[in-house]
Amino acid sequence: MAIAPAAATAAYQAIAKIGAESAASASAGSASAAPNFSHFLEGAMKDAVSTMKGGEEMAAQQAAGRADMVSVVNAVNAAELTLDTVVAVRDRVIQAYQSIMNMPI
Repeated sequence: MAIAPAAATAAYQAIAKIGAESAASASAGSASAAPNFSHFLEGAMKDAVSTMKGGEEMAAQQAAGRADMVSVVNAVNAAELTLDTVVAVRDRVIQAYQSIMNMPI
């Protein structure tokens, strides 16, 4: 499946924005709170953002001639897999929301 560069860039920027917002809200919250789903989701988004940034950094190092091709391909593949996972989870959340909204009351 080919992903358009503009779509990938927009998705990365959206993920980075979510990561920045969740980091800001986490610093404002209590540090002694019990872990919950929002903390799990926050950690997953931070991991996704760091994987995407790692792919970008490796590609930039390859362009500068400081990285070998195998490392670049591995990092870019990991970033692509992460993006595909984030999109799949988003699609499932939207599908669940639509199912709930279509339930009769």
